[in-house]
Amino acid sequence: MTKLAIFDCDGTLVDSQANICLAMEHAFDEAGLTPPSRHATRRIVGLSLVEAMRVLLPDAEAQMHTDMAERYKESYLVLRNNGLEHEPLYDGIAGLLSSMDESGWLLGVATGKSDRGLERCLDHHGIKGLFVTLQTADRHPSKPHPSMVYQALADAGTETANAVVIGDTVYDIHMGKAAGTRTIGVNWGYHLVDELRGAGADAIAESMDELEALLRDFK
Repeated sequence: MTKLAIFDCDGTLVDSQANICLAMEHAFDEAGLTPPSRHATRRIVGLSLVEAMRVLLPDAEAQMHTDMAERYKESYLVLRNNGLEHEPLYDGIAGLLSSMDESGWLLGVATGKSDRGLERCLDHHGIKGLFVTLQTADRHPSKPHPSMVYQALADAGTETANAVVIGDTVYDIHMGKAAGTRTIGVNWGYHLVDELRGAGADAIAESMDELEALLRDFK
């Protein structure tokens, strides 16, 4: 059996909330708009940028959502160019990924990041080579649409019954459920455990050790 674990990135592999909140605040300031609260910004982590702006600016027109998505990209680039970008791996993630790879799991990522942003993040942490499939918002509809999962399954040559989506938001859980895979929510990201349960997560990992145990028992 070829097993595939599809990880979300922001809030699951890396803690990027400081970057995201700062870039969002800068983008709104540049547009002359009142920035959303950091709580509101954390709630949209995982969505594609245009969809995120629809949530944050529900009364704005579609062009404004597109324009603000571009402003956010520019703001994030300013952070990176000024040396302020910081996306640390969560403690234990590197070891978990290495252990899974050695035990025969195939690994993938499905994220709201861009291709460039994801590759830069994974390269920085030296883990890109562990993944056989990388799916981003550049080539797919926003989560919770299952498109990214379908392509990851195709890349890995495996079936939904042998795959699991792992993430910290309800968007990840809904995406996995829509694709027909099993789902595991993690409690160290940006949505509450009760929300992940309510979204239908098959299991919740309260710690990295619990996540490792759930994957070890995956059949």
